[in-house]
Amino acid sequence: MTGPHNRRNVLAALAAVAAASTVAASAGPASAAARSTSRPAPLRSKAPDTAVDNHFWATYTDWRSGSAAGTRAVAGRRPGLVIGTSAGTVDHTDPHTGTTAAWEYATWTSPSHRSAVPATEVIASWNADTPAGTWIQIELLGRYSDGTDTPWYVMGRWAAGDEDIRRTSVDDQTDGKSSIWTDTFSVDDAASGMRLTHYRLRLTLHRRPGTSLTPTVWRVGAMASDVPDRFTVPASTPGTGRGHELAVPRYSQNLHAGQYPEYDNGGEAWCSPTSSQMIIEYWGRKPTAEQLAWVKPGLPDPQVCHAARYTFDYQYDGCGNWPFNAAYAATYPEMSSAVTRLGSLTDVETLVRAGIPVITSQSFLKEELTGAGYGTSGHLMTVIGFTEDGDVIANDPASKDDDAVRRIYARSEWEQIWLRTKRYDASGNVRSGTGGVCYLYWPTAPTAAQRRVLGALGLV
Repeated sequence: MTGPHNRRNVLAALAAVAAASTVAASAGPASAAARSTSRPAPLRSKAPDTAVDNHFWATYTDWRSGSAAGTRAVAGRRPGLVIGTSAGTVDHTDPHTGTTAAWEYATWTSPSHRSAVPATEVIASWNADTPAGTWIQIELLGRYSDGTDTPWYVMGRWAAGDEDIRRTSVDDQTDGKSSIWTDTFSVDDAASGMRLTHYRLRLTLHRRPGTSLTPTVWRVGAMASDVPDRFTVPASTPGTGRGHELAVPRYSQNLHAGQYPEYDNGGEAWCSPTSSQMIIEYWGRKPTAEQLAWVKPGLPDPQVCHAARYTFDYQYDGCGNWPFNAAYAATYPEMSSAVTRLGSLTDVETLVRAGIPVITSQSFLKEELTGAGYGTSGHLMTVIGFTEDGDVIANDPASKDDDAVRRIYARSEWEQIWLRTKRYDASGNVRSGTGGVCYLYWPTAPTAAQRRVLGALGLV
C-alpha cells in the first residue's frame, strides 16, 4: 500500500471484537470496527449543533486552578507546570525494554470540565519539555451520562527523547462501557446513548531521584466529540480560501523506503511524521545538525527520519499516534499544537487564509480520490491552500519524490474521505473513517488574525 497511516493495532482489535459480538452497535468514528455487511450502519441520534468541544489548560491561572501534589505553576511569558517537590517515588518497569527504575514524581489534576458536547470520543493532547532524565504521564477520568465514572485511563506515557523511557500508548484499558484505542477514548456502544459528559486530566511528572530536573508542561487538554456515523458528507461551498496557497516545504515519505525499519517498517509508513515535519519547517523550525547527527550520512531529508524516530509509539508500533505527533511539534522553540476535529473545508479555508496549514487524516479506495494513484486504510496529508475553484491543494507525502508532493484534489472527494466516519473497503466490508481528525501547529505568539481563528475553535 502506498503512503499508509495505518492504525493497524486499533482496527485489528476492534475487528476481533466485532466478529465476536452479536450486537451490530456503532463504535466511535475514529475507532469503529469492520463489519461484514453490505448495508450502511444505522445513524446515531441527531448530532448536536456543535459536534466538537476543545478545552485546554495553559495559563498561570489554569495551572493554579488544579489540584497539585508536588507540582507548582510557573508564571512568565509561557506559563507552565513543573515539579516543585517530590510527592513520592515509584518503581516503573518499561514494558518495551524490561528495565525497572525508580522515579520521583509529582502530580497535577485538572478541575472537572463539562464538555459542551456529550461525547463518544475524547483525544487528549499536550505540549511539554522533558529534559533527559524526565518524562510525563497523561491520564483521563470521565463521568458518563448515567452518573458513573470511568477508571483513570492512561492516554500516554511520553518523553521527547527515547533514552529514559520508550514513549508509549497503553493497550487493554476498558471498563465495559468505554475503551482506549491507542490515543482515543471511545464509548463502546454509542448507539446505546451512553456519552461522556465530564472529564478531568491528570499529569504525573517524573524525574531521576535526587536531581532537580523537571519536565515543564505548557499546555494540556482534550478534544471531545460526538460525530454521527455517516458514509457521505455534503460538500461545502468554496469560500474565502479560494486562490490562496501557503509556501509549505515538500517532503516525500517514499524517499525513505527501507530506512530505519525499526520505526514502523521504514519510510513507506511515515506519512504522519513527514506531514508534521513539513508544517514544523513552514513555521521556520527544524532540527539542529547536532540533533541529526544520529542519522546515517547521505540520506535525503534526514529531518524526516528524525521526525519518525521521535513520534514513534512503541506500543502502537508506528509513527501515527496523533497526540505524539502534536507533542513532537511542540518540542520546537515557541510552538504550540493540538489534535482536534473540524466540521468542513470551510474551517480549513479560514485557517489557511490566516496562514495556518492543516494536517488531515483520511482513508479511501484508489477510485475515491482522483489523481492520488493509491488507496489507503489511513493517511495523513497537509492542506496548504485552495484553487480558484475551491479544490484542495495538498502536500501529499505519498509521492515518488519531493518535487511530486504538491497535488490538487477535488473538493467534494476530499471532504467526503476526510469527514465521513464509515466507509466500505474493497471487499464491501464497513470500515472506519476519522470524522474530520486533524493536527494544528502554530507559534506560541500567533498573529491577531491567527488568534481569532484558533480562538473560534476553542484552541487558544
